[in-house]
Amino acid sequence: MYHWEGVNEFVAVAETESFTRAAKRLGVSTAQVSRQVSALEARLATRLFYRTTRRVSVTEAGQIFYQHCRQVLDALEQAERSITNMQLVPRGRLRLTAPVTYGEKSIAPLVNDFVLRYPELDVDIKLTNQTLDLVAEGYDLAVRMGKLEDSSLMARRLASRTLYVCASPDYLATHGTPHSLSELANHNCLLGNLDYWRFPRWDYRSLTVMQPQSLA
Repeated sequence: MYHWEGVNEFVAVAETESFTRAAKRLGVSTAQVSRQVSALEARLATRLFYRTTRRVSVTEAGQIFYQHCRQVLDALEQAERSITNMQLVPRGRLRLTAPVTYGEKSIAPLVNDFVLRYPELDVDIKLTNQTLDLVAEGYDLAVRMGKLEDSSLMARRLASRTLYVCASPDYLATHGTPHSLSELANHNCLLGNLDYWRFPRWDYRSLTVMQPQSLA
């Protein structure tokens, strides 16, 4: 297992050629820098610096070790900058899914504006009324209609909607107008991706749901 202790202190001393200046750069005490470098030398079983009362210089082994440590630190800094830049300017690929009608009307225009604002972001949107498995199919975001099932995924309500039961005048003239929910079982009802309709019904005690058994 590789140890990171002492590397930052070693690099700072190598670049400043001073334990005191290295301590100021790192914002720690000179004693702390000295202890970390000494522990690092003990762990490596080699001397990294020549120390005198006037100056500090890097040994041959220290030069080799410094070159490798500097590359590691530079790579780490670059990695941190890459993540920071991603947060400042969205880039990469974003996969999302939404219901067909709502997606075409409300989501797609927003996605179009979003892509124009952030051209480095590639958005893949799939419009479907099927409930997809976001994790298994690799989706980052989903817009869902109705009541959500229990899930560990984060969710936020975007808007509310109202459903209406409608019929054409010709249909009512032919089949008659239903006056109760139970009569719907005898009518020709259009269904979506569910094989039933839900109706909140107030029975003076609680809010219940009416689910007709047969809707053709």
